[in-house]
Amino acid sequence: MKDVTAGSDIALSRRVAMATMHGKERVLQASFAAIGVELVTPAAFDTDQFGTFTRDRPRAGTMLDAARAKAQAAMRETGLQAALASEGAYGPHPTIPFLAAGRELLLFIDAAQGFEIVEMTIDEQPTFGHCPAASLADAKAFLERIGFPRQGVIVAPAGRLTEPVAKGIRSLQALEDAISVAAGHSPDRRAHIETDMRAFMNPRRMEVIGALGAQLTARLSAACPHCRHPGWGKVRTDFGLPCSLCGSPTSLPRRDVYGCVSCDQEEYRDRSPGSLADPAYCPLCNP
Repeated sequence: MKDVTAGSDIALSRRVAMATMHGKERVLQASFAAIGVELVTPAAFDTDQFGTFTRDRPRAGTMLDAARAKAQAAMRETGLQAALASEGAYGPHPTIPFLAAGRELLLFIDAAQGFEIVEMTIDEQPTFGHCPAASLADAKAFLERIGFPRQGVIVAPAGRLTEPVAKGIRSLQALEDAISVAAGHSPDRRAHIETDMRAFMNPRRMEVIGALGAQLTARLSAACPHCRHPGWGKVRTDFGLPCSLCGSPTSLPRRDVYGCVSCDQEEYRDRSPGSLADPAYCPLCNP
């Protein structure tokens, strides 16, 4: 077992509250155990109070706001001084038209040491989508595409999406029954079927969260080269790769910035040293 404090002058908490009610600890605990940290899941912890994918409970604030609220609640529930929380958002890709994408965020808070670490990733191949259906036959192609029944679904009346009639559906009979009920409550007599984005119903989300957990624990194991505080890692990406024709900044990424959660030390790493951007991405050459 690797010591999480190796190379660092800061001793991190060995027991960390895991703010989840959807089984995320199953894909995170191995990475954290490998660095000597135990994840403790509070009993009967309700993360739905911070927002739901089904829109019946809107999320207040940003993804980070919601993750921080979850982490703080988990610390209160367990009495521990460190917590781990996850938050996801799914919809259109931020830069590529007509492509769906998922954003996943992991937040680690160590209240005893007074710092937090945020790791994020974009999943460009999420299991995410929806379809209208008046019958089970109408949904056949959609169900095959998303990998039903491993991937769960939610059913609501079309036109009344904040009023789901069933969540976590993983059988054809339950889905057929839910379509019938939802269509009966819909203005146009159809059901709205969508992927259940709760982690324990979405194998792809679990996979992405697990990979992000490994990324976070690697960062927890890395000490700042300046002050020796744990948590050294990528903190942002700077954009503005120069245009090959006119030299102006473009919308493409130029470098990754690595930094410390405690001091102001930063290190710049060019994405592709010496490379230039195609003028197609230049706002001056291609307005």
